[in-house]
Amino acid sequence: MHKYEIIIYWSREDQVFIAEVPELPRCIAHGNSQEIALRNVHEAAQLWIATAKEFGDPVPEPKRQRLMLA
Repeated sequence: MHKYEIIIYWSREDQVFIAEVPELPRCIAHGNSQEIALRNVHEAAQLWIATAKEFGDPVPEPKRQRLMLA
């Protein structure tokens, strides 16, 4: 699997964790735990990439990984 950045956050409004892949437009999933949201967004990303390839759309390359220190 490609190594895309994933952002996970709590949605107070929806009462679930939201996981997004910013480099894949509208690639978002949710879950009752961070682990479930992460698993769901991995599946969504695979489907996003497969659909893009099926229709001949470009698939962005993952950005280079960055080390962030607090």
